[in-house]
Amino acid sequence: MFYELDNTVLHAQISDYGAKLTRLIVPNDKGEKADVVLGFNTEEEWRTQETYFNAIIGRYANRIKDGIFTLDGKTYHLPVNNGTNCLHGGVSGWNEKTWDVVEHDDRHIVLHLHSADGEEGFPGNVEVYVTYALTDDNGLSISYRATTDAPTVISMTNHAYFNLNGETSPSVRDHRLQVLADYYTPLDDSAAATGEIAPVENTAMDFRQPQLIGDRIDDPFFVPGRGIDNNWVLDTKPSATPRLAAVVKASGRTMEVYTTCPGIQVYTGNYVENHIGKGGTMYRPQNAVCLEAQNLPDAVNHDSFPSPVLRPGETYTQETIYKFL
Repeated sequence: MFYELDNTVLHAQISDYGAKLTRLIVPNDKGEKADVVLGFNTEEEWRTQETYFNAIIGRYANRIKDGIFTLDGKTYHLPVNNGTNCLHGGVSGWNEKTWDVVEHDDRHIVLHLHSADGEEGFPGNVEVYVTYALTDDNGLSISYRATTDAPTVISMTNHAYFNLNGETSPSVRDHRLQVLADYYTPLDDSAAATGEIAPVENTAMDFRQPQLIGDRIDDPFFVPGRGIDNNWVLDTKPSATPRLAAVVKASGRTMEVYTTCPGIQVYTGNYVENHIGKGGTMYRPQNAVCLEAQNLPDAVNHDSFPSPVLRPGETYTQETIYKFL
């Protein structure tokens, strides 16, 4: 089922399936409106096509090396669904669950999910709440809250596929991207984090000044011919309040990304192929850019990264805001 949000400038549509952002209508500097997220026309297509599109990702965003982690002396084995690694919570993550809608009005919606102990190999019964809200200054805020009855690990994100030209545009190569980060997390041959935190200076990862995506995306540092799928380090710990992490500009639209998370993954839809989306558009690699605020990848296996461990009596929280100028 789809739920509408509107603040007279922005219009968002949310689905209870995957807690997905299915539509986001945004004006440009001339007042011309466009849907700036890719996606599909019907509920059935949202369920059967590219299932990560615009969804809430959990229990664990990004890759866990070899699908293995140890917590309190016990080793847990997760489904391996991305090469040799566990990606985005396993074979059937939170992006494929039907969430309960517990609140809804014109400006916000609150969705709830119960994730059972042992689901996709993760310990603990988890109660999670996600709130989408349109702000007075034309932001889309996504707030996350979770609790558990046993020690577990959590890292959540939203996997929205943005194209500021509109959802039928064939590419984001004309978008200008800025990532306000001095460091990044290098990857091994399986695309899992090595545990190192390296400076962006003198690398293709240096987006501290705005860069035209088309000028950088084919660099051999990234996946040749595919694009960017890398994590930047905003801080070595979560922030108490959202701070500016990234800026994207195209077609007279500017999107600023604020987050409390320590990292942000940028992904240019490198492996999205042959999906027919909104308006009959055939989606291809580099049709969109995802800005996935989250913990650092594979943090559960690297003590130097911010801990993703959540224990009984604690509350996991984070907030990310996509603000449009």
